Amino acid sequence: MPHLLVLSHRWPEPQACSAGRHLQQILQSFLAGGWQVTFASSAQPCERKADLAALGVIEQHIRADDQDFFASQAADMVLFDSFTSEEHYANQVTQHIPQALRVLLTGGLQSLRETRQQLLRRRLIEGLDPNDFRALFATSGPDLYRQMAPSELTQRELAAIWRCDLTLLTSQAEFDLLVNGFGVPDYLLHYCPPMIEPAVTSRPFAERQHFVCLGDFASAAQHDALLWLRHNLWPVLRRQLPEAQLYLHGANPSARSMALHAPEQGLHVMGEAACVETLLGSARVYLAPLRSGAGIDGPLLDALRQGTPCVTTPLAAEGIQGQHPWPGIVADTAEGLAKAAAQLYGDAAQWQRAHDACGPLIKARFDRQRHATVLLGRIEHSLVHMQEQRLYNFVGAMLRRERR
Repeated sequence: MPHLLVLSHRWPEPQACSAGRHLQQILQSFLAGGWQVTFASSAQPCERKADLAALGVIEQHIRADDQDFFASQAADMVLFDSFTSEEHYANQVTQHIPQALRVLLTGGLQSLRETRQQLLRRRLIEGLDPNDFRALFATSGPDLYRQMAPSELTQRELAAIWRCDLTLLTSQAEFDLLVNGFGVPDYLLHYCPPMIEPAVTSRPFAERQHFVCLGDFASAAQHDALLWLRHNLWPVLRRQLPEAQLYLHGANPSARSMALHAPEQGLHVMGEAACVETLLGSARVYLAPLRSGAGIDGPLLDALRQGTPCVTTPLAAEGIQGQHPWPGIVADTAEGLAKAAAQLYGDAAQWQRAHDACGPLIKARFDRQRHATVLLGRIEHSLVHMQEQRLYNFVGAMLRRERR
């Protein structure tokens, strides 16, 4: 039985964040494929920690320098759940488990996320039109490269990608950026998005009401989206639909987030939703006015899974849409987003077309069985050809030597 060892700084929290759900999906794929899976972390177990043992995963709480633990491992594959985990544990893996295939999981490139946040912050400081972000959303791959390349965070993250035998990416846009912008060979990369299925049933237009938005209030990108929504988008939308109500739910609500609560204006800033599926399945339109970020926005994908049409920005849609019709409307200005949301909310025929596009998009892009099968096949291929691949990944060999 092949053995997968997962090394992480934290325990997965699938109910709290989409990255935790994605990691759990990957673990379940390996378990279903007949692998033995061990999850090891130096973090203390938290309240929302997934019950990995119930899935059949062996849980190990370790010290970062636990020589005895690493010396006892005979893993065929090591999965790092972030590039910082790779930095932290790579020397131990090199010393004690050199034969293991080294795989890095990204939940969106952190360096891309930081760069987009900086570009947004710079634009806000310049005092340009607070409603129009077309130029920001249209930032090209070469421009992103020029902004990212000098960053220490980018250099660290790319070094980890080169040192690994394979990196799993959730967004094809990031795949293209790494290949065409940074010259990473495509044989070091694998597209592995969230693995989900459309909800079995969903409510019709007449049984749904209100706008909804979900996120983590501790996330810089999510908090910025909340501010843009509150100060620029919602006032315009509210003038078009005076009775409209917007419910914002999220984990880690802070005092500054809750201060935006304005029920008299139809805007309700709430804490974490008791049941995300019920909340999204009863909403008529989902709003995701993201101006920065990377990877795939989990709550946005959850909304599509429930058949809820979405109004969002090009940045948020890039990792989800591909070449398929968007189930809702994509706009790049606050006025455009507000107009689109009002139109979609009140037009039953347009809403139905968007609703009907949700299932096919989820099936075409995020099919659970297909992506799980392809992932295991790619891992098996990499295991067979690992030595040959490492021979030609000379940059990775140099960087691994430097880490010793």
